[in-house]
Amino acid sequence: MMKRNLLFIAAVAAASLLMAALQKPLFMLRYYELTAAAGECAAADIFRVMWHGIKLDISVAGYITALPALVALVATFWTRRWFTTLLKVYFVIISAISAVAFTVNLGLYGYWGFPLDSSIMQFLATPREAAASVTAVEWIAYTAVAAAVCAAMTACYFAVLRLFDCSDRPRNRFVQAAVMLLACGFCFLAIRGGTGVATANISKVYFSRVTFLNHAAVNPLFSFLSTLAHDDKELYQYDLMPEEERAQTFDAIFKGEGCDSDAENGSSQLLTTQRPNIVLFIVESFGCSTVYETVDGVEVAPHFRDMTGDGVYFSNFTANAARTDRGTLAILSGFPAQTRTSVMKDPARSRHMPSIAASLKRAGYATSFYHGGDLNFTNMSSYLYATGFDSLTSLKDMHFDAPTSKWGYADDVTLDDFARKVGCLSQSGQPFFATMLTLSSHEPFDVPYNKFEDRMLNSMAFTDECLHNWIERMKRTPAWDNMLVIIVADHSYSYPYNISNAVPERYRIPMLWTGGAVRGPQVIDTYASQTDLAATLLEQMGLPHDDFRFSRDIMCPEVPHFGYFTFNNGFGVVDSTGATVFDCTTQRVISPDSTAWQLKAGKAILQTTYKSIREMH
Repeated sequence: MMKRNLLFIAAVAAASLLMAALQKPLFMLRYYELTAAAGECAAADIFRVMWHGIKLDISVAGYITALPALVALVATFWTRRWFTTLLKVYFVIISAISAVAFTVNLGLYGYWGFPLDSSIMQFLATPREAAASVTAVEWIAYTAVAAAVCAAMTACYFAVLRLFDCSDRPRNRFVQAAVMLLACGFCFLAIRGGTGVATANISKVYFSRVTFLNHAAVNPLFSFLSTLAHDDKELYQYDLMPEEERAQTFDAIFKGEGCDSDAENGSSQLLTTQRPNIVLFIVESFGCSTVYETVDGVEVAPHFRDMTGDGVYFSNFTANAARTDRGTLAILSGFPAQTRTSVMKDPARSRHMPSIAASLKRAGYATSFYHGGDLNFTNMSSYLYATGFDSLTSLKDMHFDAPTSKWGYADDVTLDDFARKVGCLSQSGQPFFATMLTLSSHEPFDVPYNKFEDRMLNSMAFTDECLHNWIERMKRTPAWDNMLVIIVADHSYSYPYNISNAVPERYRIPMLWTGGAVRGPQVIDTYASQTDLAATLLEQMGLPHDDFRFSRDIMCPEVPHFGYFTFNNGFGVVDSTGATVFDCTTQRVISPDSTAWQLKAGKAILQTTYKSIREMH
């Protein structure tokens, strides 16, 4: 009995995986024109789609197999003939749901241009209007496809069901129960997506710069269920002022008359050229509270502090949040952080974001992103591919003769390889925008370095030295002369320890522009946020930035300048007059030095942020 039931569980998982994989070539056949346009060899692309898509197929197979595994576990102690009937009903339901998800995705992709997600629920409220767009022939054809897929899946599952045995209670039922419990554990592991930090998400199957191939690899049932879990009610809870007042306040903040850089006298022109090669370092947790810390008179980040005297240093810069996904989105897309949601985790919305990469790509730049960890975490790779990055390099692409931490390779290894890649890019003759997200200054702060007893401060010192070594290496090459290096933190660390997330100092981070393309050293003490990098950089390059509606040119005197951040159900605004921190849960200001203008501006930004998110779908 134990062997048969164990084989039964394995067969259910294998059948689920096989049927999910076989749906992908059918999908690509339906959209054969897009398949043919994706590459030179359609057969190879089909294989790649199936290979990469298997990650989410395994997760779906885990979900489907969980109940049969649980029934097999219960059957070791409680034998009932109707268990077989229960599983038959279950398999029919699973087959029907899977078939409908596949068929709806098959039909809608041509209209939507993205995989099936929970946005289809919006159309169920008005089914007559939704059905009006579908011809009778299409209804018949897709209904037939759904019925055929459902019938095939049901027949397959029923064949597998013959292996299930609940005829009598086994003598070694405790041993069998332990084995069945282990099988349930493997189902959970499959559902989670492995033992790594990043759980199963749509981004895991993204592998190509061709969007269609990424979409073809997505399991439509997984896509629907994962987006169904998103609670859109939160998107409507920040209507803090009447719409007309919101629009007027927001426009007054972000729509200045325009500020052209004065290239002749250099009063606001920071660069020696409008087309530098750009390297952007997004440094993990590199906040001012740690960068400027000393331990017994020894500086934690002495190299970075020295570098601030060689470039343009922005001394009053604010992180938009305390999470990497929010901070990265703010830096690259100029979009404010959210309080309790994450646009990056929602590919259906994140693909609508503007980005520095897309703007530079239109200007002829090659765009690439480098990270020593897993870019599937928080669906980052899908966001990066969708917003203009041509090439992504992450942990799965690296094979260094070096140990990895919980998150990936240490910064010394990855920065060394990144220097080599930047060197190759500089010799290509094409301008480039290369971004690197560092890793080592992240919990658990496991680094090959021993300078401070405090593990967190020690990791910050390690990253500081790695960045210094990279800069010094670049200075010895001709590439440095036309290079702009931007160093900015994704967020700061909670230091001093246990500092509240509602304290403005928690979000103070450094930003430094250095490199041979920088006109000269200076300190910019204007208050600004991560969202302002996009407009500032593109303005310096003479490129348009109208699509970055939340981004302000830091060098422009015609708009108000301040830092903005969000935390769990609250926001903060900080400028030269003080700070306003507002708790949306209690609907009250919790900072002592608030001003009416700061409060109104913060409310307008938060409300507009969520209004924009609603409009992305």
